[in-house]
Amino acid sequence: MSTTEAVATDDVSDRWEGVRDLPPSAKLVAKVLDYNDTLTQSELAEETLLPPRTVRYALSRLEEEDAVDSRFSFTDARKRLYSLSV
Repeated sequence: MSTTEAVATDDVSDRWEGVRDLPPSAKLVAKVLDYNDTLTQSELAEETLLPPRTVRYALSRLEEEDAVDSRFSFTDARKRLYSLSV
């Protein structure tokens, strides 16, 4: 492995450091957010096939680790939009 590849691998592992010890549901939600820019909680439930309560728990754990950003939706202020911040 070249030095460049080693550095790139280290960057990726450091990126997910805070997520590594979280429950599998939080890791799944983080990975789905990695593939999609911004999703609501209900969209995350649809994409992950997890129950809404599990998605809420996963998002709260990810927020504790500062791995996700949330903001209010401009189209519907009752909803929050989540995006990955790692």
